Amino acid sequence: MAVNLSKGQKVDLTKTNPGLKELLVGLGWQTNRYDGGFDFDLDAAAFLLGANGRVPSDKEFIFYGNLEHSSGSVKHSGDNLKGGEGVKDDEQIIIDLSKVPANIEKIAFTVTIYDHETRKQNFGQVNNAFIRIVDNVTNKELIRYDLGEDFSIETAVVVGELYRNNGEWKFNAVGSGWEGGLRALCLNFGVNVA
Repeated sequence: MAVNLSKGQKVDLTKTNPGLKELLVGLGWQTNRYDGGFDFDLDAAAFLLGANGRVPSDKEFIFYGNLEHSSGSVKHSGDNLKGGEGVKDDEQIIIDLSKVPANIEKIAFTVTIYDHETRKQNFGQVNNAFIRIVDNVTNKELIRYDLGEDFSIETAVVVGELYRNNGEWKFNAVGSGWEGGLRALCLNFGVNVA
């Protein structure tokens, strides 16, 4: 049975699941129907962060344009241009905990709205967003965090994060909304943007 988290809750992953090595991080959402003339294209990403809360280099930003970290520790499933079907994962990221470089203290998982300015879209038009952590070997869902309907004008969300603590991996249900979309997140986490 998966542990259902609330915003701000933290839970241990590896201490209570000995031998846990490979995770599937599933992110999903539904979009409200509205007459804007554009489909929604939400994008999941992972930022591999050092102790200072920033990426050591742009290569630690894993998204639809950079699907795999050079260590093999983080792999993105690719861009789902439609998504929003509801109950299943819209995008997935695979994490091999044994391959995460030693200088990475945290992996932040985010969802942003592609071309939000042109399409005039925001997370107030998105509902039933979730993140779930699955043991990718046994296919057992370990953690689920349903974000709720806390957003209005935000165009990016830090959904959750894996982080190291005393040699173990834990998960934090963040649920923090941002304005400025992917660009704002990249600037915050130290990714160079043009």
